[in-house]
Amino acid sequence: MLVRAEQLPALLAKGGLKPVVVLQGDEPLQMQEAGDLIRAAARAAGCTEREVFNVSGAHFDWSAVVGAAQSMGLFGDGKLLELRMPGGKPGKEGADALQRLAQWLSEPGSTGLVLMVLLPKLDSSGLKSAWLTALDAAGLQVRMEPVGRAALPAWIAQRLARQGQSVPEGAEGERALAFFADRVEGNLLAAHQEVQKLALLHPPGELSAEAIESAVLDVARYDIRQFCAAVLDGQVSRALRMLQGLQDEGETAVGVHWQLAQDLRDMAAVRQALDAGKPLPMALADARLWGPRQTLIERAVPRFSAAALQRLLMAAAVCDGVAKGLKRPDWPAEPWEALRRLALMALHFSRPAAAPRTAAAPGARRLPLALPASPQ
Repeated sequence: MLVRAEQLPALLAKGGLKPVVVLQGDEPLQMQEAGDLIRAAARAAGCTEREVFNVSGAHFDWSAVVGAAQSMGLFGDGKLLELRMPGGKPGKEGADALQRLAQWLSEPGSTGLVLMVLLPKLDSSGLKSAWLTALDAAGLQVRMEPVGRAALPAWIAQRLARQGQSVPEGAEGERALAFFADRVEGNLLAAHQEVQKLALLHPPGELSAEAIESAVLDVARYDIRQFCAAVLDGQVSRALRMLQGLQDEGETAVGVHWQLAQDLRDMAAVRQALDAGKPLPMALADARLWGPRQTLIERAVPRFSAAALQRLLMAAAVCDGVAKGLKRPDWPAEPWEALRRLALMALHFSRPAAAPRTAAAPGARRLPLALPASPQ
């Protein structure tokens, strides 16, 4: 049975512990909290013993796991068998062992043992494997989904509420949560620690925006794909903040450029197909776009004309040369500055249509989004 991580506490509170529990995901905080919930539920069910196996290397002894599962606990008590598989692939011997264990634990009368398997996020072949299907059929599978930027303010507010704290209602509270989310995006464990820090610094009750801004550190961790999504969504300030974060974290300008250029190429292919009269679903399928990237391109491509995408692809080619050491007199010589220029060009086209401009106040500053000349 497949459930979401947020459903697990309520399920266990109703006595929903199964003889097999699979935890799958790459977020350390979610894995830690879900594992702690399963361990507590197993203890409450009489599993007073716990054995831990770390599956590493091709020569792991699976017979030890099977033997531990078949041996009774001391004084006949129940046992929690914890199997950690950081590689996510048990091999042929391990797959056979897991299927035998799943079949045995699903039989009536095989009480007293709880098998918890901890896995990273699996690829499509792993999700379709016979051993995972057998484990899922015998019990419970909990998949940890990342908390995206859009859902992060609500997640933070929920965590604050657990410790008796809240933010002001209305716009002030929304700004405080948005500030908090911007500082911890992509780093859920650090976000949890920052929430706990507020409990140490302030008593229960309402937290002002100033209290949050003075306490929360910038511990955000950014992903290249998230940066490209922010560019195509027209999120100017977030995209530029993420680009700076990627540079600070040691990512290479070549790697960031490759993903952004690939997204632009995919959009150009979809735009060309649309202009030729193909329906959007067929154009996306022909470009071999699936899942989150399909959703991203589908949402972004209506804002880009074929001429705009051609100009961006030409600029991406120049930026690629700069990132690899070539010089262009009309482009920045530093790779990250060239990449910032390319991102600003894409953001210029991807921003949602703005309201009619009014006269600017004297001395007002505008974001420098002027496009450079088309590269020859």
